[in-house]
Amino acid sequence: MILFKSLIVWVIIVCGEIANGIARTLLLVPYVGDFHARQIGVFTGAVIILTITIIFIKWIGAKSVFELLAIGLLWLVLMLTFEVTFGLFVAGYSWERIAADYNLLKGGLLPIGMFILTLSPLIAAKFRRLI
Repeated sequence: MILFKSLIVWVIIVCGEIANGIARTLLLVPYVGDFHARQIGVFTGAVIILTITIIFIKWIGAKSVFELLAIGLLWLVLMLTFEVTFGLFVAGYSWERIAADYNLLKGGLLPIGMFILTLSPLIAAKFRRLI
């Protein structure tokens, strides 16, 4: 049941991140440009991820640090798969464009967002005092 609930929450996170991407494109890109908007979007996305996770972490029912980290790793694998698949086949981005978001040395901040996503179940459980 924990796995099924974790998948449901991940879908909610994806929906939140899609809304974040749409808002970023409409509201930030015209003012700060695409790359800087994506940098800012990592932090707004992290807030969205943490908020959703805090809301649903008790419902998921994970009871140990191991389970919480396993959920985070599951979400990481699913999100990386989604990001690359969506980027290549829906948005039509090149591998270079996708990789740019992950290059910390060139200002790509997505590894920070993925790190927060991975730890978000543990952070949320600690925040809610479940562990």
